[in-house]
Amino acid sequence: MAETLFDQDYLRDPHQVYARLRAERPVFQTATPQGVRVWVVSRYEDVKAACTDPRLSKDFTNHPHLIKANELEGGDSSGYEAVVPHNMLFVDPPDHARLRRLVGRVFTAGRVQALRPRVEQISAGLLDKVGPEFDLLRDYAVPLPAMVIGELLGIPESDWPRLIEWSNTTIEGAVLDPEEVVRAAVDFTAYLGELCEARRAEPTGDLLSAMVQAQDEAGALSQRELVDTAFLLTVAGHETTVHLIGNGMLALLRHPEQFAALRADPGLLPGAIEEFLRFDGPVSTSTLRFTKEPVTIGGTEIPQGQLVLVSFLSANRDAAQFGDPDRFDVTRAPGQHVAFGHGIHYCLGAPLARTEGAVAFGHLLERFPGLRLAVPEDRLAWRPGLLMHGLTSLPVRAS
Repeated sequence: MAETLFDQDYLRDPHQVYARLRAERPVFQTATPQGVRVWVVSRYEDVKAACTDPRLSKDFTNHPHLIKANELEGGDSSGYEAVVPHNMLFVDPPDHARLRRLVGRVFTAGRVQALRPRVEQISAGLLDKVGPEFDLLRDYAVPLPAMVIGELLGIPESDWPRLIEWSNTTIEGAVLDPEEVVRAAVDFTAYLGELCEARRAEPTGDLLSAMVQAQDEAGALSQRELVDTAFLLTVAGHETTVHLIGNGMLALLRHPEQFAALRADPGLLPGAIEEFLRFDGPVSTSTLRFTKEPVTIGGTEIPQGQLVLVSFLSANRDAAQFGDPDRFDVTRAPGQHVAFGHGIHYCLGAPLARTEGAVAFGHLLERFPGLRLAVPEDRLAWRPGLLMHGLTSLPVRAS
């Protein structure tokens, strides 16, 4: 078995690890912390190609044995299996097009745009509560998208804390105690199932009500697919925005000249959001794919039935695509980063994440022009998961 990629060096600085992989072993076999064999694809062009290659499937619902088949002796893949639901992220065409089309009918650009005043209100309310020293993640970046997606879907405010807890647990399914992950996934989907039935009995005008109506009208969405799609929107709509805000603000705090440039010209913010996503994006790797037949990527043949992860974090620092890729520059011309994926599985919630990011950074820049770290940088810790790339906390001082 190849050396382990996802070790402490990786957690401290995945960019350094990926730079070595891109140069020496761009398609690399390793194991996850739970002892599951995977191949990691790290170069930009290979990542994009893998995302659109029909020989790489995401349909584990019809091939559930493949995750277990790649488990090493002593490994435990049950945490993965618990969070492979029946939604558009884990299916192939034509089912993918069917599910995405139905969700797209109700999760529209107009709905996202109409939500912006409420995002502004929630953001301002959260920042009104912070003191001169606060944890930017705990007090702001975590609750903001949870409250937004909660309102969008129609999740009662009293349940938002549970939403955050379930989301954090299921997204870390590859590294936490599998029993804990399974329990969270079961509880989360049961809760969403009950909520769907409540909206069917009494629609309330929220996104979940619209999804239930679309299911009933089209007759092309099973109850399991409805619940699991709500699961996907909840988790993806929360986690990506949390770490877009956290990682982006850390980049600004590490590069005060860029922070000053953005404060001096707020018109740079839309481009800066794209640079935050490219430079240190919230999604480290894709969810799992598997090879339906032998596939050659970057000159390396991956046998049939193998698990594949593509690294968006690595692709976005590839010098073959981005000039001086390790330089953080809020004035950089927008490039074709893959922070939200590529191909048919490109993140449906990207417009919402960008909207929340624009509001969040706009308010932070306006209110806290002197923001700085409240702890030495070497005390910051990164989450141990493979999918999301983000801090566990970000203590800051407002002035």
